[in-house]
Amino acid sequence: MPVRTIADRYELTEEIGSGGMGTIWRGYDSVLDREVAVKAIRPDMLLSPEHIADLAERFRREARVTARIQHHGVPQVYDAVLAADSADRLYLVMQYIEGRNLRSYIDPADPPPIAWAAAIGAQIATVLSHAHAIPVVHRDLKPDNVLVTDDGTVKVLDFGIAAILRRGITRITVTGSPMGTSRYMSPEQVNAAQVTPQSDLYALGCVLHELLSGTPVFNGGSQYELWKQHITADPEPLRGLRPDVPPELEELVLDLLAKKPEQRPADAYAVYERLLPFLPPPGSPVLATSRRLGEMPDPTLLYRQPNAPRRRTRRQPPVPAPATVPHAPTAPPTRLRDAIDDALKLSTELLGADRFAQAADVVKAVIGPAARMLGSESPDLLKLRFHRALILFLGGDSRTALPEFDALANAYARTAGPSSVRVLESRRYAAHCRANLGQNTVALDQFRRLLYDVATADSHASELALDIRYSIGMLLLSAGDKAAAENVFESLYQDHLVINGPSDERTREIAGLLTRIRLPPSP
Repeated sequence: MPVRTIADRYELTEEIGSGGMGTIWRGYDSVLDREVAVKAIRPDMLLSPEHIADLAERFRREARVTARIQHHGVPQVYDAVLAADSADRLYLVMQYIEGRNLRSYIDPADPPPIAWAAAIGAQIATVLSHAHAIPVVHRDLKPDNVLVTDDGTVKVLDFGIAAILRRGITRITVTGSPMGTSRYMSPEQVNAAQVTPQSDLYALGCVLHELLSGTPVFNGGSQYELWKQHITADPEPLRGLRPDVPPELEELVLDLLAKKPEQRPADAYAVYERLLPFLPPPGSPVLATSRRLGEMPDPTLLYRQPNAPRRRTRRQPPVPAPATVPHAPTAPPTRLRDAIDDALKLSTELLGADRFAQAADVVKAVIGPAARMLGSESPDLLKLRFHRALILFLGGDSRTALPEFDALANAYARTAGPSSVRVLESRRYAAHCRANLGQNTVALDQFRRLLYDVATADSHASELALDIRYSIGMLLLSAGDKAAAENVFESLYQDHLVINGPSDERTREIAGLLTRIRLPPSP
């Protein structure tokens, strides 16, 4: 599919969502080499074409307001674009977030632990407190607009339809038409009355009720019935649906679902305070009561380990999904071959522009289909994986590249022999990755074993051996073993003099290193 570029900068690569306001795309910022989410607003869904200029101004205003919500629970807004080549396209460029929406964790047969749900609610309340202080009302808070990332951080999405609570600001909605989702709309929204921060608190009550019980607050068969229930019906208390819900938490949810805004909690901070007793204190052990918890992110981590370092276990799996056959019996079919060639060509072009993240993703996109069709250790698949690992390494992502180079060394040893060029290259880059990650002792040992194998197969003076010996010397120097480093560099310098001559860049670099090593210590 051809890539569409807007503002000569943002490349739209994959549609990842759609709604009444338009479509959401995954894309890339070609200037900063990072993934972005681009919301394409369709004005025709809101106003007639003659109002494009007015809509564009209000769109920019709301983008600016959303950008003012400075909290990690709201995706950052990077840019707002009115496409120069089309008068009916508006784009909001935002931070790209990976995660699952909250609806995927709603299950009446296995509701999440109380602390898990309370942590979700507390994080949402925190985001709302920052938004309401501007003031901005979300208006459409629901499980589908709440994203839970792998580390348990909650992201509240789609503040794009928020309205500034100031007089004189025209709303995008048509006057008299309720805005929101029927299952989570406050009575005042149903009545198209004044919407306030308390309207978001009502929606939060709907979300908490559904998360804790697995069922919505109201189940009207039609939109009209749902609206009527929100206005007149009493919600069923949570403890009638789930007896282990603490009475105080049930009371909080009922207060959030009060029909009159003034009967609800005073603000989002008050909601947060009432959720605190259900959150695990700092230093408490990992939550473990649900049979699904091992597959779920942990939103309590924020409270159990405040401001904790990034977890060591967060790493992309090094090997693609197992293929149906271990080896490819035939060459790739034409369509796949073209896709592989295109991926390699495009990624190489992106690499030349220092767009490492996008280059790696271009290759990754074709690795899955290649693995399924050709086998997990076909030459073409291994070539793709090596190419991607090298891009990751060159882009500075040694943490992700390391397990892939280790896996590639093993795969190439099985398919091409333990002394093949690709095995030696994979081992060398794996050692470089370990050195970059500060694993100097392990990296030094890996380089030494690699040098032995390379010298056995060729010589100590081969191009690969010279590079490995240089790396060994640098690691020794980093470890403070100047004597050993000097021995390595002196021998390496003599070989470079013979092979490349005194004017060679690497020869002169090693000479400079030896001079610095031999300088007497400062008094």
